[in-house]
Amino acid sequence: MEIIFFVACLLLLMFSGLAMFDGFYLHILKYRLYEHPESKVEHWTHLVRAVIFPIILILLYLRTDTLAFWVGTAFVVLDLITLGVDAFMEGESRAFMGGLPRWEYILHLFVNGFHFAGLAVYYVARIRINPDSVSLVSSFDGVYWYSIFSWIALQMLPGAILLALVHIIVAHPQSVKLWNKAVSKISCCLPA
Repeated sequence: MEIIFFVACLLLLMFSGLAMFDGFYLHILKYRLYEHPESKVEHWTHLVRAVIFPIILILLYLRTDTLAFWVGTAFVVLDLITLGVDAFMEGESRAFMGGLPRWEYILHLFVNGFHFAGLAVYYVARIRINPDSVSLVSSFDGVYWYSIFSWIALQMLPGAILLALVHIIVAHPQSVKLWNKAVSKISCCLPA
């Protein structure tokens, strides 16, 4: 069990680092997808996924009860469907910049690969298939790497909620003006 949660920790950390770069820096700060009419649907799919992720963190990674598991699993399915819509729309969405750059396409493969691999590893830890039954593991007492995994998920929660709020803010014309004004003061890492 220790190796499962060690791997889950690595996948969660790799996903979160790349997702922050892609979802916040590239999509919100650099390309400002929310400002391009052809990118509106892509932005809304990002918004949905940004809202879903903290829910997954809470229901799947931070709670171990059966109800949370099944509701969290429903959100994972919704996340997969939303990812499919996002991937389908991405070609037209990036027309303003000559299409999706190849390196960003590769980045998306890694971000989503780490995300869903982490979920798969988590499901391996939670689901027990016995010869005569299937059950959910509801306690990881004594599993050292589970405590680290839970701690990482808990530390990610405020940032995940904040990123979801940013996606909501830039989705509305009234609040996007305030956002753009605040961001215009940042000069260290944004294109001129």
